[in-house]
Amino acid sequence: MELQISRAIVETFYAKLKDNLSIDVAVVGGGPSGMVAATLLAKKGFKVVLFEKKLAPGGGMWGGAMLFNQIVVQQDAIHILDEFGIDYKPYEQGLYTADSVQATAALLYKATKAGVTVFNGVVIEDVVFHNDAVSGVVINWTPVQLTGMHVDPLVIMSRAVLDATGHDADVVSVVARKNDIKLNTPTGKIMGERSMNVEIGEPTTVENTKQVFPGLYVSGMAANGVNGSFRMGPIFGGMLLSGEKVANLIADKLAK
Repeated sequence: MELQISRAIVETFYAKLKDNLSIDVAVVGGGPSGMVAATLLAKKGFKVVLFEKKLAPGGGMWGGAMLFNQIVVQQDAIHILDEFGIDYKPYEQGLYTADSVQATAALLYKATKAGVTVFNGVVIEDVVFHNDAVSGVVINWTPVQLTGMHVDPLVIMSRAVLDATGHDADVVSVVARKNDIKLNTPTGKIMGERSMNVEIGEPTTVENTKQVFPGLYVSGMAANGVNGSFRMGPIFGGMLLSGEKVANLIADKLAK
C-alpha cells in the first residue's frame, strides 16, 4: 500500500506538471485579485495556472484585519461575491461585511472548479524574455529560495503573465531589475506603494490594473505598487474588481 500511495502521487503530479508546461495565462500570486482573474479566464476557456509561493492561496484575505476575520466590500463589487457564492451582510453607506475565511475558501474552490490548476509552494524567480516581451515564468520550490540552495529552475511558457503578488510586485520587480526596459507607468519605472488612503487607493487599484509591459499585467496591490498609488487595508472591493478587469484585458488581448 505504501508503494501504491507514493506512486499515485508521483505519477499524477508529474502528469499535471507535464500538461501545464505550456499555458495561456500564468497568474502569479493567489490573493483575491489573482484568484478572481484566474477563475474568470478559465471560465472563458483559457488554460490558466495559478502559482502561489505559500502553502495556501488567499493572500491577506484570510486574516481580515489584525486577525479579526471579517472583511469589507463595497456595493460596486457585490456582483462578484454573488458570482462566487460568498455570503455578506449590509453595514452602512454602501458597505457590506463578509467572513474572510469563507470568502477566501470560496474564491479558491471556485477557481479550481472552473479549471484553474494551482501549484502551491512554488516561487517565480524570473521570467522568460523573448523578443522584448514576457513569454513565460521561471519556477522553483519556495523552500529552495528560502534556504538559498543553488538549484536550477524549470520553465513554464505562457502567452500572458499576471503579477498579482501584492505589495512587492515580485514579477514586475525582477523584470525591471534584470532588463533595460520602460514600463507602462508615469515614470517608466516601478514607482512604489504609498501609505494608506482608502478613498484614493480603492479606485486606483482598478485604474492601475493594466498591461505594464508586453505579455506582463498587474492587478491588486501589485498594480498600485507599480504605479505609485496608496494601500487601502481590509476593504476588498477594489481587489475583486481589479481581478475582473484584468481577466477581461487578458482575454481580449489573447483573442486577437
